[in-house]
Amino acid sequence: MNSFPDPGTGAGRRGSVPPASSTPAAPAAPPARETVLGASGLVRRFPTGSRIHPATVSAVDGVSLNLQAGEVLGIVGESGCGKSTLARMLVGLERPDEGTLTYRGRDVGHGRLADRKHLRQGIQMIFQDPYASLDPRMTVLDIVTEPIAATHTMNRADRRVRAGELLELVGLSGDALGRFAHQFSGGQRQRIGIARALALNPDILVCDEPVSALDVSVQAQVINLLGDIRSRLGVSIIFIAHDLSVVRHIADRVAVMYLGRIAEVGDTETVYDTPSHPYTQALLSATPTATREGRGRLSQRRILGGEPPSPVNPPTGCRFNPRCWIATHECRTVVPPLRSFGETGVPVRDVSCHHAEDVVAAR
Repeated sequence: MNSFPDPGTGAGRRGSVPPASSTPAAPAAPPARETVLGASGLVRRFPTGSRIHPATVSAVDGVSLNLQAGEVLGIVGESGCGKSTLARMLVGLERPDEGTLTYRGRDVGHGRLADRKHLRQGIQMIFQDPYASLDPRMTVLDIVTEPIAATHTMNRADRRVRAGELLELVGLSGDALGRFAHQFSGGQRQRIGIARALALNPDILVCDEPVSALDVSVQAQVINLLGDIRSRLGVSIIFIAHDLSVVRHIADRVAVMYLGRIAEVGDTETVYDTPSHPYTQALLSATPTATREGRGRLSQRRILGGEPPSPVNPPTGCRFNPRCWIATHECRTVVPPLRSFGETGVPVRDVSCHHAEDVVAAR
């Protein structure tokens, strides 16, 4: 991945810390940010198998997390761990079977229709595939203003003005309004998707692997665009990706998922520098590197044996225990709770591991 320029200092962002006084004083704690989105014990099951041998797969199984105003929360994990299903629940495209989802204090997972409409206006999604997420029969004008037309908040003339402003915000010229999606490159299509997501002035953007289908150089442009939008508009972002270097660049906090559950969540630098879950260690050690220091750590990589267990029949206890090199009898029988964990001088993070202390000590 190319190195990225600094997307901005975040001046004017909601919840930003005011400049320090010139008078020497003890550093004050940063003000607490408002929690705009909260999930507690989210579960989503899907039927599978046949009518004779029915089965159920828990794509998301008891996920709890929160998103604060103006922050970027990264979600990482291997394919099939439930990241996209979680994203679809957060924007209201999937209804949770269990658990609660709150947006600005309102229960929007099982609440009233008016509350779910409130969620749809406040949270918008940017999809993975810019080729499949845009209707080829619609012009860019109609694509970008479709959310506005659905809410009946502007007439057509005002919608056209708004569409021009949104295209300018994402780095496209106004003459694109009358063209169709197939006339643009992949990066330009993703910018159109971002403009559509911003049409209703949402508080939160949920980005489901928004750069995985793009060339590396275009990925850098889109990532920097999202960082600039966060700085200028103060939106919160949930950023789902496979590329750990991209997540480290853009995210304030990161959550690591494994087989439908949260393995570890905390400040990005803390999780990357001192991972406290064995799966997080293995995931980070498998990240490609081009630096001399990184190549020197090849002998320390954690190579996981076997394949991930089937979500139809997950293992008892900790779901990572069949592939974990420090698993004990407790790991195989008792589900580890997501608990606070921190070492001396290191910020606290939440980890779902019985032996997090031993994992950090063995690094």
